Amino acid sequence: MRPKPYLCIKEYLRRTPYATKLCSPLLALLVAGYFSLHVGLVSAMRQPETKAVAVASFEQYLTVGEGKYSYWLWDLYQARLATPSGKFVDYQQSVPLLLELRYLRDITKTEFVDATVDQWGIQAGAVQKQHKLWAGELTTLWRDVKKGDMLSAELHADGLISFYFNQQLLGKTKDPNLGPAFFDIWLSEKTTAPELRQLLLKLP
Repeated sequence: MRPKPYLCIKEYLRRTPYATKLCSPLLALLVAGYFSLHVGLVSAMRQPETKAVAVASFEQYLTVGEGKYSYWLWDLYQARLATPSGKFVDYQQSVPLLLELRYLRDITKTEFVDATVDQWGIQAGAVQKQHKLWAGELTTLWRDVKKGDMLSAELHADGLISFYFNQQLLGKTKDPNLGPAFFDIWLSEKTTAPELRQLLLKLP
């Protein structure tokens, strides 16, 4: 079906004398402008909207150590610790620091947050109010993971962590004390996974 402006122009051309048509450059511009605008609008409507997704690159990091974490009969994730130098001394001297967790089974966000709070409670002797506040931050940032997904934590010099899901930024923590406490779950001597700690830190 032809648009109504096209029909109006066609009727004008049929009724207007030939000489008048030739002397009407304004009409020619009108016709050309109309069809140019119409084609442009149709093209814009058909053009699919695309959004660029930034993907983080961790090529600057060299592996310090890696290993698999299992609980009873279940393999939960493959972990990798990395720094720009490929060596770990401490949080002050080795930042930025990258911890990658590639999951070997489906885990809900709630399960992950609860397990994290439990680990903080074990290391501190009991779950504290601060741990619950940190749990709120993590709940806002994290998401459910499926087998094969990777969660990355990048610890910065200011103690804040940038979290990535399959190398796409989820967000950044706000409390600088949360960063070391989170990494302590794997790297502290109080960890409940000493064998994995030994592998991550390449200890003898």
